[in-house]
Formats: sequence, C-alpha cells, structure tokens
Amino acid sequence: MAERSFVQEVQALRLGAGETFRGEGILAVTKALLEAGVGYVGGYQGAPISHLMDVLSDAEEILGELGVHFEASASEAAAAAMLSASMHYPIRGAATWKSTVGTNVASDALANLASGGVTGGALIIVGEDYGEGSSIMQERSHAFAMKSQIWLLDPRPNAESIVKAVRDGFELSEASNTPVMLELRIRACHVHGSFQTRDNVRPAFTLEQARNHPRRETDRIVLPPASFAHEQEKVAQRWPAAVEFIKSRKLNEFFEGDIEDVGIVLQGGHYNGVIAALRQLGLADVYGKTRIPLYVLNVTYPLIDDEVVDFCRDKRAVLMVEEGQPDHLEQAVSTTLRRAGVATALHGKDVLPKAGEYTNKALIEGIGAFLETLNDTAVAPAEVSLGPSLPGEVTDALNEAVPPRPAGFCTGCPERPIFSALTLAQQEVGERHIACDIGCHLFSILPPFNLGASTMGYGLGAASASGLNVAQGKRSISIMGDGGFWHNGLVSGVGNAVFNKSDDVILIVDNYYSAATGGQDILSSRAGNVSRSTRHPIEDAVKGVGVKWVRRIDHTYDVGAMRDVIEEALTTPERGPKVVIASSECMLNRQRRERPIRRKARSEGKRVVEQKFGVDEDVCTGDHACIRISGCPSLTLKETEDPLRDDPVAFVDNSCVACGHCGEVADAAVLCPSFYRADAVHNPSFWDSRLAGLRNAVTTRLQQRRDARYLQEPGGGAPS
Repeated sequence: MAERSFVQEVQALRLGAGETFRGEGILAVTKALLEAGVGYVGGYQGAPISHLMDVLSDAEEILGELGVHFEASASEAAAAAMLSASMHYPIRGAATWKSTVGTNVASDALANLASGGVTGGALIIVGEDYGEGSSIMQERSHAFAMKSQIWLLDPRPNAESIVKAVRDGFELSEASNTPVMLELRIRACHVHGSFQTRDNVRPAFTLEQARNHPRRETDRIVLPPASFAHEQEKVAQRWPAAVEFIKSRKLNEFFEGDIEDVGIVLQGGHYNGVIAALRQLGLADVYGKTRIPLYVLNVTYPLIDDEVVDFCRDKRAVLMVEEGQPDHLEQAVSTTLRRAGVATALHGKDVLPKAGEYTNKALIEGIGAFLETLNDTAVAPAEVSLGPSLPGEVTDALNEAVPPRPAGFCTGCPERPIFSALTLAQQEVGERHIACDIGCHLFSILPPFNLGASTMGYGLGAASASGLNVAQGKRSISIMGDGGFWHNGLVSGVGNAVFNKSDDVILIVDNYYSAATGGQDILSSRAGNVSRSTRHPIEDAVKGVGVKWVRRIDHTYDVGAMRDVIEEALTTPERGPKVVIASSECMLNRQRRERPIRRKARSEGKRVVEQKFGVDEDVCTGDHACIRISGCPSLTLKETEDPLRDDPVAFVDNSCVACGHCGEVADAAVLCPSFYRADAVHNPSFWDSRLAGLRNAVTTRLQQRRDARYLQEPGGGAPS
C-alpha cells in the first residue's frame, strides 16, 4: 500500500500522438519513458522520486501491454545492476532512486557499468535530494558523474524540458555508449505542466529476444586487459561522441538579452529560480524574457568548451550559478576560459552562497551583488525588500511567530511505544550505546526520547555497532527497520553479527511496509500483493542466518511487554546476538486502509464504533510523565479552570487515532488513572440506544445524589 494512488492518473499514459498531457512531473517522466521505447525499468523508492515508483507500480498493466518489464528492486544496487541488460543488447533500460544516498548504494554496479559501457540506452533517473526539504546529508550527484564519467542531465524544471531530457538521454547514451544520469530536484518531480504527446513505442529489441539469443562482448566486461582500455575509450571515443551529440542536438540552451556584455551561466534546474530573481530585480518579465543573456546547462557534464567560450568571449563579466559544494562547474568554466585566452571576469561563489540551497532570496542577493560589481547604472538592479538579511534575525522573527516543532513520529505511530519501552528499560539496566538506522525510527534521536548515537546508512544499524563488539562491558543496542533489514541489514547487520559472534542486541522495527518512503510493500508485508511475493516473516530469515535468541512482540503498544523483552535481551546470560522483532502496522497506512471502509459503512447506515481517548482533568495530577515518555502530537497541555491548581493538565486533542499508547506509557511509568476511553457509536442499534440511555440515567442519578449530599453538609461546600 503506497502513500498515494495513481490508478486514475496513469490512464493519461495511453495518450497518443498530438494529444495534450497534463499532470505531475513524475507522470511526465513515465510517459516519456514509454514514448522512448524503454524495455525495462527498475528502482528503489525514496523521496523525491518515491511517487515515480508508485506511478510505475500502478501502471504495470499499461507497461505489460507494451512489453515493458518493471521491478521494484530490493535496493538501489539491484536496480543499477539491472542496467547490465543494456550492455550487450540494444535494449533501452531505466533505473531510478533517491540521490545521493541511493547512488552511494549503487556505486559498485554503476562504476562497472560506466567502465564497460552500454549498447542500448541506459538512463538513471536520480532524485536530487538537496536543500532545505531534504532528509539526507547534503551532497550532489555531480561528483559521482565526474568520477565515473557518466553524463549528467539537469533539465529546466517544466514538463516539456523534462520529457525532452528523457528522450535525449537515451539517444545520448546510445550515441556515446555511456550511461546517462537525469537529475530531478524535489520541485521538478512534482511540478505540474503539459506537453504534446507521441505514441507509446514497444521496445525494438525485447528482453525475450535477449534471453533466446544470448550474446557477449568481452571488451565490455570489466576484466583485465579490457578494463585498462576502458579508461582510454572513455576519453578518446565516448567523450568526443557525447560532445558532438550535445552540440549537434543543441541540448543546452541560449537565451538572448539586450544587455549583451554580461551573462549568466546556470544549471538547467535553476532556470525558474534565476528568472524569478531577475524579474524581481527588474531584469526579466513575467513571461521569462530576460535582459541578461543566459546560457542554460541542461547537460552539466560534460561541459561543451566551444559553447562556453562562444558565450563568454564578448562579455566583460559572467556569473556562474551552481548550487552546492564543491564548485565543479565554476572551476571547469574558469579553466576553459583561461585556456582559450578569454579574459572575461567570472563570478560565482564570491557573490552567491558557498553552500546551501539557492532559494529565491539567495539568488536575488547573489545576482544583485554580481551586478553591483559592474558599477554600471545601465544594469543596476531594482531595489527589492527581502526582510531580515541576517540568519539570526530571520530565526528570531520565526521563533516569535512559530513555536518550535521538531520532527517526530506521526500520531499513533507504533514505533513510539518501542522507544518509550526502551527509555524505561534503560532506567532499570542502565544506559547503553544505541546505534540507529535510516527510517522513521531515526526520530528517536530527538526529544522526548533522546536515544541513539549514530546513523551510518540504510540497513547498517547493526553493522554500525559492530565496532563495539567486545566480550566485556554492557551490551549495546542497534536498531533497524523492516525496510532496512531487507535492503541491506540481513547480511550486513544480522549475518555479520552471527559470523563475528556478537553478544549485542538488535532491535528490528517491523511496521509491515517500507513506511518511511511512502508505505510500499516489502518481503515481510502482511497484505497480499498480486504482483509481488510478500508475507515472508523476518524471524525466519533471522533464524536462517544462525540467530538462536529471537523474540517477537506483535503489539508494540503494550509498553510493559516491550520493556520486559528488551530488559531480558540486555540481561540474559545466553551468548550470541539477541534479536527483538517489534511488530505493529504503520498507523498512516492503517488509517489509509480503514478510514475509507469506516466512511463507507457509516454512509450505508451500518453500525461503526470509533474509540476516543481523553484525560480526566479532575484526576490528572499534572505529573506529565505520559508526555515526557511519549511525545505524541495529539497529547498536549491544557490550562485547568480549577483555581486551586497552578499546573496545566494533560489533554488529548481531536487528532488522536486511539492507539492507546499514552495510557500504556502512563501505566508503565507511573500508575495513572486519569486516562479514559470512550466508544463513539455511529448508526447505533436499538440495544446501543437502550444501553446508552440506561448509562446516562444511572450516571445522572449518582451525580444528583452526590450533589444533594454536599448541599446538606454544614457550609454547603462544593464537591472536591
């Protein structure tokens, strides 16, 4: 079950020649793949291209009609290795994942693919997860493309340019026998637009033909002596072929302006941002017509030296707009100009931020500073009010208007009680070194849990604790999710722990899906999947690699049981790796599954019971242990109307999904009777109505008796 369904939208993939496609960037990419005659597609989900995988999955019927094979790969490395089908056969293949972490995982396969080269077009669609909306370390794909000499496309972020880049990417790959990367930033993936479609094309050479007529070219296999020749082939044959193709097909774009003695060179992905900044500076209009000439690099690697020189030769100054570090493009442009004897002044990181996302404000300030260096009134930028200019001032202003809200688990997340139990267990057995992993569970590092000391890669939680694998001292704890377990953790984590006789504890969070990337199915998912094989228990795999001590909790909201099994794992005299599997369904996916069913049942007049939790403020002591050890967004504070109490009481708001965790935590930490559960009955039956009436009558009678007793007491005191 994915985060979002594209079942309706994918029907637009059937559009034919001359029709107009309207939709999201990732749908446009899929349509372009089909129009280009792709033979197979693989990938691993992860923002910002998670939805591309969801689109491909929902479009499997259409792919099948065209003879296109699609796989949701076990990892980015598996997806990259698929592209070997294009090494010897004239089949177009594509793979997709989140960069740069996905590219790191796929690096071994990619390096071998780039060394030997390809016959059919091989396109790698990477989600360039850079900037303030990212969840990973801040790196760029550019360095990897340079390292392995994989050509890198960075198209302007509109539907027509993205679709053209997919088509050009396959042709460039085939013309130069080199795999090609197409990077899409978050906004490009989800930009909406339109383009004129072409007919979908069946693969000219099918996978069945490849299977039935196997071939091999030993010169493409990375094995000496062929591997020594690959480097020379890249420089002497593939690179010149790529340059000629890029020049002849005019993949890069030039936009003229009337201020001809200055210019801007920019990555294609920043075109919209640069135009917006120029417009606010009074140097472009709302239609994108610019006064300053632009050289848009829809291909950022390799650079075309002739185009760079021709653009810069007659200009006194040029600005290089290149986001992130190192400044690969700026250095390359500078070298090209100096070797050609061009004296044009080159600016870039001297006026633009050296690192970080190039937001609208950063571009306005940077381009404005560049123009001010010219000391020319003819190109003086318009005055633009940007508000506070210093980061500290911005932060202070935000803090006054917006309360702090650290990232955390969703309301009702089944992982929250796991870390509540771990917190309570450490109170009994002492603090332990905790190695975390990529996934939702990484939020345990933040308040209120403050657990975890490292995160080294997807599925590497257990491996990152292996350096502490010594016989003496307290056992360490490592954590990984079910997605990370199947991605890399089974071998690199659990298998490694068995092989090296680790005596530590591995906690596997099993929420039934690859929840952090949108809820896609994995091997251990509980739901049936007509096109994938699921329901493979994690404990069977763990025991299969040699783990003897395995415990499974099938209801993580039972904080007491979770705490007890963690304590047992940390204190048992049994040697060897201890694996605790904590299982409960991801609450987001559960709600996506159950809410439509409940809504439909209510509309049909069927009886539906919904649980609600609350706090009796007359009973709440204001201890707030429930909040300190839970951190649920629906559990907050409320000022009490009792004049004798100063402290606020706990309060459950309407976002509660009735998981029951807050009451469990309160009971496990400090016995607390203030939590209550109420059942809201929609379309009640006759007996529900009679029972509710009886309860109300009894409650009303008891309240009347209590009030009467207090009124009869001397002084007529109010009930306490």
